[in-house]
Amino acid sequence: MDSLDRKILAELQRDGRLSLTDLAERVGLSLSPCHRRLRALEESGAISGYRAQLDAEALGLTFEALVFVTMRDGDRDTVAAFETAVANVANILRAQRLFGDPDYLLQVVARDIRDFQRLYDEQLSALPGVQRLSSTLVMKNVVENQPLPL
Repeated sequence: MDSLDRKILAELQRDGRLSLTDLAERVGLSLSPCHRRLRALEESGAISGYRAQLDAEALGLTFEALVFVTMRDGDRDTVAAFETAVANVANILRAQRLFGDPDYLLQVVARDIRDFQRLYDEQLSALPGVQRLSSTLVMKNVVENQPLPL
């Protein structure tokens, strides 16, 4: 990956809807070489996909919490079952396995505190292998959707 590839990636992180023509112009390439580089970046996995960035608040998801999960057991089957179940809960935006205690950190959105309580009681506490959940409320997002450093 060279500086031109990094420029392509930076431009696409800023605006994933750029036309190929606009992208080529912004990075100083003609259309064909830019297209070849873009395809190579996609095929290498450096670009894993394209999607719209949605505003949770505009969609009525105004409540955000971080949920810390401590597992009862750390065996392979329990971890796999938990991770599969977590991936199927729509309100979980991000799930990260951690070193140490707690075992997982979940970023969760909901419409309001009642919606979060229902989610917590009915879905999160029922996840396989969960020993303990604790949560903290997000007061304010200071940095989000930051482009990756290139």
